[in-house]
Amino acid sequence: MYRIKDWPEAERPREKLLQKGAGNLSDAELLALVLRTGDAASRSSALDQARLLLSRFESLRQLGQASVAELCHIRGIGPAKAAEVLAVFEIARRFGRTELRQGSRYTCSEDVFRHYREQLRDHKREVFLALLLDSKNRLIREVRISEGSLNASIVHPREVFAPVVRESAAAVLFVHNHPSGDPTPSREDVEITTRLREAGDLMGVRVLDHIIVGSGTYVSFVDRGLMG
Repeated sequence: MYRIKDWPEAERPREKLLQKGAGNLSDAELLALVLRTGDAASRSSALDQARLLLSRFESLRQLGQASVAELCHIRGIGPAKAAEVLAVFEIARRFGRTELRQGSRYTCSEDVFRHYREQLRDHKREVFLALLLDSKNRLIREVRISEGSLNASIVHPREVFAPVVRESAAAVLFVHNHPSGDPTPSREDVEITTRLREAGDLMGVRVLDHIIVGSGTYVSFVDRGLMG
């Protein structure tokens, strides 16, 4: 029996949610509601498939980082179901962000971390961003400088400050992630930040901070006294 609708009403995830609230459902039950149907060929229910996904990827967070191809390796999961699952995780990431819109004022490193932690924490590669700010530290726009392991050739002052000059930004703030989850600055992180700060000094552009986002935590160069 693979159809959840054949189960006793009190055991069906949808009815359980409506009667007791979403907080009373397990991860597998919530995921089963997203999947909606099981796999007829293997006579498995949506809940069976949800449990299989969680077993294969070990956690919801790991599942949220999976690619469409990885999901489609699971029996009964095709492109449509994979897209639905990944859409739910993207909605969750966007919901978890603190709004940082054009004109938003930078006040502290934690504001930036709250905005970028869900966006950056699950990236499998390093992403380096520059936030261009006006004279009152209000956001002009975000610029993606590079994606991949950081090195001096990729994060070069020329590439970083070109958009700063175009936008007539008065200040800049750098943000990047560590896929390992540990936000401790590497030697290269420190060297790159020093080069960019020195370039900013020469151009009359304030480099306010460099924030490294890890898994649930972050490091601010200013807070750590690493800006020199």
